[in-house]
Formats: sequence, C-alpha cells, structure tokens
Amino acid sequence: MRLTSSMWVSAYLRRCQGEGAFGTVVRKGAEGAGAIFLKINRLDRTCDLYGPAPQAMSDADDEGWGGRRFECLMAGCEEHEADARIAKERGFDPDLWLVEIEDRQGRAFLD
Repeated sequence: MRLTSSMWVSAYLRRCQGEGAFGTVVRKGAEGAGAIFLKINRLDRTCDLYGPAPQAMSDADDEGWGGRRFECLMAGCEEHEADARIAKERGFDPDLWLVEIEDRQGRAFLD
C-alpha cells in the first residue's frame, strides 16, 4: 500500500531528525499524491537533488520505502542549480513537494 505524500513526508522528516539532521518542508504539495523532491543540503553551498524514480524502475514485489522510489537527479551541484531544476519541475507539476534536509555528510536517508 502506498502512503499519501503528506504521511510519507512526515515519516521521512521524523527519520532524518532521529538521525541528527535538520529537515523542513520548503514547498507543500498535494496531500494525497503530489510528487516529492528531496534536496540534501551539505551546508557548503552544494547539494544533491532526488526526485521520483520512473515507474519502469519499480519492482512489483518491492514497493520501496513507503511505496515510493527515488533517483538522484543532481549530485554535488550548487544550490542555485537545484533550485532552478525545481522551478522547472514546478512548471510541469504545481502540486509537487520539496523537502530540504541539512546534513553535512550528505545523507539522504532513503535506505
């Protein structure tokens, strides 16, 4: 069973904060099924950006973490580059979520 976007984000933030990273919702999307993007800020002006993985990457037997899978869209990029990519994505999907995690180690907590 796939969790709603709102519930998934809440659980994800709890997990990140439990590991000592700070996380916040930068942009709240559709409660039920908005696409979720994760910006992992390393606090050195670089970040990684994760977004929903294509359906072709999903395995029917493995629903991933909460029924969602992510792929790294940008790694080690400057923050303004990730922000520009998110702005472009918002043009396609105004209901997307953006969650930002601040972690000097660059951990995404998706395992």
